[in-house]
Amino acid sequence: MMNTKIYKSVHDLAENLMEAAQRNDSKQFELLYGQLKKICIDNEDTKKDHPVQWETLADFTEELEDALVVYEKALAKSAAINSKDHLSSIGFSMAGLQIELGQTEAARKSLQDAKANANKISDLELKQEIHDLLESLTH
Repeated sequence: MMNTKIYKSVHDLAENLMEAAQRNDSKQFELLYGQLKKICIDNEDTKKDHPVQWETLADFTEELEDALVVYEKALAKSAAINSKDHLSSIGFSMAGLQIELGQTEAARKSLQDAKANANKISDLELKQEIHDLLESLTH
């Protein structure tokens, strides 16, 4: 279970990061991104560590290769606590980046893993998105 105070901080930072991105305010974006990254690093390998903060950091990481590295970390942390919801959503996000980078085989693997994990989740929309993206790669 994620610490409520940390969850709220991460959630608020994510909202503010989206607003800064929409305003093209790169200075504010960088400042907020730095705060989010600090939360991740400060909590890493403590009982406050949680995949949500890493997945959120990856979502706002602008360089695709760097984002993939952070998603990998989030994936490992999700596997450690056996969070099927996070394993599914992170796998789906990673596949999108891998497709953009031309890594079709890696994307297919990410989606197959995400689909297997999605069997145990209640988010029907995510299940469908995983299924559709995987179908688009196999045809």
